[in-house]
Amino acid sequence: MSIRGLKKKQPKTFKVRIITVDAEMEFSCEMKWKGKDLFDLVCRALGLRETWFFGLQYTIKGMCTWLKMDKKVLDQEIPKEDPISFHFLAKFYPEKVEEELLQEITQHLFFLQVKKQILDEEIYCSPEATVLLASYAVQAKYGDYDPNFHEPGFLAHDELLPKRVLRQYQLTAEMWEEKITAWYAEHRGIARDEAEMNYLKIAQDLEMYGVNYFPIAQNKNHTDLLLGVDAKGIHIYSINNRFSPNKSFEWSSIRNISCSEKELTIKPLDKKAEVFKFFSSQLKVNKLIFQLCIGNHDLFMRRRKVDSIEIQQMKAQAREEKARKKMENQRLAREKQLREEAERAKEELERRLFQLEDEARQANEALLRSQEAAELLAEKAQIAEEEAKLLAQNAAEAEQERQRLEITALKSKEEKRLMEQKMREAELIAVKLVKESDRRAKEAEHLKQDLQEAREAERKAKQKLLDITRLNYPHMAKYPQYSPGDSRDATFDKGSIKLDLKDIDLKRLSFEIERERLDYLEKSRKFEDRLKELKSEIHALKLEEKQAGLCS
Repeated sequence: MSIRGLKKKQPKTFKVRIITVDAEMEFSCEMKWKGKDLFDLVCRALGLRETWFFGLQYTIKGMCTWLKMDKKVLDQEIPKEDPISFHFLAKFYPEKVEEELLQEITQHLFFLQVKKQILDEEIYCSPEATVLLASYAVQAKYGDYDPNFHEPGFLAHDELLPKRVLRQYQLTAEMWEEKITAWYAEHRGIARDEAEMNYLKIAQDLEMYGVNYFPIAQNKNHTDLLLGVDAKGIHIYSINNRFSPNKSFEWSSIRNISCSEKELTIKPLDKKAEVFKFFSSQLKVNKLIFQLCIGNHDLFMRRRKVDSIEIQQMKAQAREEKARKKMENQRLAREKQLREEAERAKEELERRLFQLEDEARQANEALLRSQEAAELLAEKAQIAEEEAKLLAQNAAEAEQERQRLEITALKSKEEKRLMEQKMREAELIAVKLVKESDRRAKEAEHLKQDLQEAREAERKAKQKLLDITRLNYPHMAKYPQYSPGDSRDATFDKGSIKLDLKDIDLKRLSFEIERERLDYLEKSRKFEDRLKELKSEIHALKLEEKQAGLCS
């Protein structure tokens, strides 16, 4: 067969991109493949056996719909793109996750999808529950909490809480991390699959978990209700309340569901009960609701039947896998515990070794210090001996100085006594000088008075003599060349003698006064010189006494 013939027989293909919650895959599909062929290929690639929960979702004209398994892929109304994108998502939800999710991959895919729905606020969750769920998500991602490894800020790049919760409470990222870490530290020893299962067990109790909502109306004109389809049945909600249904139809109480164009009819099992009819905006919405109702009802009935051989095998394998994982986890826990104990023992030995090394180092340092201290003590002993000699020498010198100071003190005392004596003498001399000065001043005053009286008497005598001369000898004015030896002039000569005698006494008295004044001035000068000498000697003695005090 030629190469051209082989090329002609190769089937034509088209490319698809499969987007899971955490990965993307691309496949080449044959043109004739149905939706089930592509779905089975994806499940085989993922290693998924619990295929009944999942489907391939795509968006066309703004509406999310599911790929039909019994029709060709290219015959369905899918996006015209290359490659064609499909989202591999959970289409139906279990009633009890712990009992129905058997494979770890199934559990992991549900965990990722539910977590995304909570973060995207498609499922409402209280702030307290979101923190707890976030702690299980962190445990599943990072394993056991280790404060040495998981330092503050290690959750900075993880999206763990809905934006609504972050806006509701004015807390910093550090505060939220602290709250999550407080719960996270409590999950020590929980494996990844256990943490994810605990997450799902909490999430399955939320009111909006696993519910697909569609706007409906009880008549053809108004869309004033919401219809919700989940694993337990069909629920009717008011437009503003997705938590508490106004009316519910459990799958066990529904006899029939029919769909015709935009009308959907629910017939209860009780024939007497009222038939519920509602309208949707589009036929496609009605068909989608009908498709979800059939799928959820089939799973509901399947859970209440005896498990098929495949399910029994899967459950047995799941139990064996859980038992094996439990034993493996226990073994790992023991190994981890032994490793931690070994590490603690190693750390203790290292600490002890470090302590011993530190003690040895300290002992060596102490020995070196003791040797240095011994050398220093020897030096100090030598220095002390030299200091002792020096002190002895200083003591001898001090004794000599003391004796000298005693002699000096005796001299100082004697000099002080002499100085005091001289001071007393000077004081006495000064007193005498003051008294003598007063006495001389009084004498001088008396002499001055006597002198004034004598001069006054002399003046009066001269005046009187002149008066007498003028009266008795008027011719003497005409004849001044008289002879002093005449007898007529006896009286006149006698008066002249008396006058001369009086003049001589006055001169003598003045001379004596002048002589006594000069004597007084001489004595005063001598006393002043003596006082100066005494002051000089006293000052010199004071200086010697000060110097003697400083030397001592």
